[in-house]
Formats: sequence, structure tokens, C-alpha cells
Amino acid sequence: MSTLVEPTTATGLRFPAGFWWGAATAAYQVEGSVDADGRAPSIWDTFAAVPGRIDGGHTGERACDHYRRHAGDVDLMARLGLTAYRFSISWPRVLPGGRLNSAGLDFYDRLVDDLLAAGITPTATLYHWDLPQALEDEGGWLNRSIADRFADYTAAVAGRLGDRVGMWNTLNEPWCSAFLGYGSGGHAPGRRDYAAALTAAHHLLLAHGRAAEVLRATCPDAQISIAVNAGCVRPHTDSPADHDAARKIDGLLNRIFLDPLLLGAYPADVQADTAAVSDWSFVHAGDLETISQPIDALGVNYYQPDRVSFSTEGPADPYPTGGSVAFHQTPGPVTDMGWTIDETGLHSLLLRITRDYGPIPLYVTENGAAFTDRVTPAGAVHDPDRIDFLRRHFTAAHQAIQEGVELRGYFVWSLLDNFEWAFGYTKRFGLIHVDYETQQRTLKDSALWYSSVIAANGLG
Repeated sequence: MSTLVEPTTATGLRFPAGFWWGAATAAYQVEGSVDADGRAPSIWDTFAAVPGRIDGGHTGERACDHYRRHAGDVDLMARLGLTAYRFSISWPRVLPGGRLNSAGLDFYDRLVDDLLAAGITPTATLYHWDLPQALEDEGGWLNRSIADRFADYTAAVAGRLGDRVGMWNTLNEPWCSAFLGYGSGGHAPGRRDYAAALTAAHHLLLAHGRAAEVLRATCPDAQISIAVNAGCVRPHTDSPADHDAARKIDGLLNRIFLDPLLLGAYPADVQADTAAVSDWSFVHAGDLETISQPIDALGVNYYQPDRVSFSTEGPADPYPTGGSVAFHQTPGPVTDMGWTIDETGLHSLLLRITRDYGPIPLYVTENGAAFTDRVTPAGAVHDPDRIDFLRRHFTAAHQAIQEGVELRGYFVWSLLDNFEWAFGYTKRFGLIHVDYETQQRTLKDSALWYSSVIAANGLG
């Protein structure tokens, strides 16, 4: 694929020929049907059932009913002109109790075939946080054997879908799985133990490596990738202490994953910073060779930059920095999540990854914004703030390509309003509005605008 961006013309910015314009979802956030066709409980079913865990007491039991309505949702994707769709596969739907569930896998068979019939490239994520509860009961990501279990799961999925999926993301945001799930307890399974978070991070990476081996053997023509929530970490001031705080957070957010994946080693400073938390004995001989085998691309999920300073009190949660780092709001407009809108962070991040890790092909696998969206009496959803957000970030991505970044595609988060994890149904990221009572879908103005971007392969 050519990575040369088309020149800016009188009509606007143009992206490389063949650039993927997509949207993304995750199984637990959209599928619903949590007990249909043999699906077993996941850690998010268990977590969401605990009072006080999820805003509004919501669960993913029904979500967007995508499991039953996927054909109509694919029709909407085709109407928008999407060229790729990033979805995740539910491990407890495919291998409940460790046994292959053909009925559950049949759903993804149908979804992939419908996407291909609509001219949309299926982009599958094997793990987007919905670990089978039965595996968590055996230790979850703290149990080293889970890497082999993940390889078995990958083999089952790739054996059925591998001839038709264009790209595989092994994991989505392993930082969240490890540090929110096992460190701060804000996500499933809700444990609070930073030594466990570091162990989980390593086992997630080991599982990625084992899955990549399976995928390479089973579907050699597909791209193999992993989607990380890499961040642009900036010091609050130019003081040496604030720069060191930024180094610490960059290490625990970015380099703890990117270095083993792309350089074959963990950062020495991260191991030193966390020595009081863990002795890192979870790393065994040969692990880093498995983790660092070649991948075809790297997925980058970006929402806002981080701004940090030295602090004698903290808090640095969910990072195990011993209270030596404090976070600060980046100045500027914010989304409904309270996240600062700053597209320069995306531009800086894409350049930094290319500079530090070489010219690896990149995809923006998630980027989007939550706003308070309402359907008007006329049946429209006007969301100019989301259009402005996406325009800013697409422009920043285009600039990065002009400066040498091999960016091959962009997936907006998200296709549908959905179950936003600990926020339940209180935050709307979708290009498509979902009435959770009726399951009525309504294309927002941003969806129609995005359709025009896709048609033009750029911004007018």
C-alpha cells in the first residue's frame, strides 16, 4: 500500500489511496444476548452486577442488541460507505467452559460474510476485555497458563474466520485490562493490587505473542496487530521534576507495552520505578522473544493527552508511582467525558512512535468523543461538536502522514452509542444514536458528515 499522501488541493486534504475509513465497537458493549446460544458469563457480567460499580446500575445484558440486529447495522455501515469495521469477538460466547460453542461462533461467521458482501473489510479484535468468568476464577490474567488458553481460543476463531478477516488485533488496550482491572479496580475484575497489575500486563503480552504465532500459521495473508491506548504524556511545567514525572507515566502507559512488543525488552527505568511493587519474576526465559515477534501493524487508540507534575502526595492512581505524580487538566474545550479536546496529542503520538520504533505501519484503531446527543422532534441528531472533533483529529493525522508517518487507516469510536463500561449508558460516543428502550437507530449529523469524508477520501 502506498503511504504517500495525496497533495492538498483547492478542494481540501486527501488521504492515501486505499486508506481504511472505519468505525469500531466491542462485543460486550453492543451485542447484548449475554445468555443466548450457549454464551457463558464474562468478568464484565459479574462486575456490572455488583451494586455501585456501573453508573446508573446498568449492565450489558441488552446493550445495542447487535447480536440479533447485526444485519441492519451492517446495512447502516454500507450506507455510510465504511471501508472497514473493527469489532471484537466474545471469548465466553465462542469457548464457554473451554469447549467450542459452534452456535456462538456462527454469529461471527454471519457477521463477517455480511461485511464482505457489503464491501467492508472485517477487522477482528480477539480480546476486548470480556474474559470468561471461569478463567478469572482460575486466576485470570495472573495465571501464566492463560497465554496458552488464549492461543487455543485464537486457534478456534482463526480456524473458522481466518480466510476472510483482513486484520486481527490480538488485544485491545492491555493497559486498561491490567492497570484498571487488577490495579485500581475500576474495571473488571475489580482487583486492587499493583503487583498483580504488572503480572497481568506481562501475561497479556505473552498471550498476544502466542496468539500471533497461531494467526501467522493459520491465516498468513491477514495483517496481525495489537491495539494499545498509547498516550501523549506532557510535563505540567518545564521543571526537571515534572519532566521526570512525565517519564514515569510514559513508561507505565506506553513503553511498558511498546518496548517489549517492538524492541524485545522491558524498559529498565520502569522496572526500577516499580521495584518496590514487584520483583518482575513473572518474566521467564524466552518470553520476550515470543512477545516481540514481528507484527504487520500497530493500532493506536487516542482520546486526549496527559499532563503531569511531580507531587509529594499524588494521587497517581491507577499508576504505581508511590504518589510521586499528579495529573492536571490540559487547558481547552472538553467532551462530555471531561476529556480535553487536543488533536496535537495525536499528531505528536504518531510521530513519536515512528521516531522511536521505526516506520511500522500504524492504524488509529480508536478515536472519538462523547457529547450529550438528543433526537429532535424531526428525528435528527445535531452534533456539531463531534464533527469539529473529528475534523481536527483527521487534520492532525493527515499532517502526520505528510511528515512521514505510515498511517494506513482510521477507526472512529464508535459506530453506535453503547454500554460505555463503568459509565454504563450515560455517555454517547456513537456516530449512530441508539434509543436503548426501542433500539431505534438514528444517523447523527456526524455520521452523514463522515460519509462525505469517506467518499472524498479526505476533508473538503
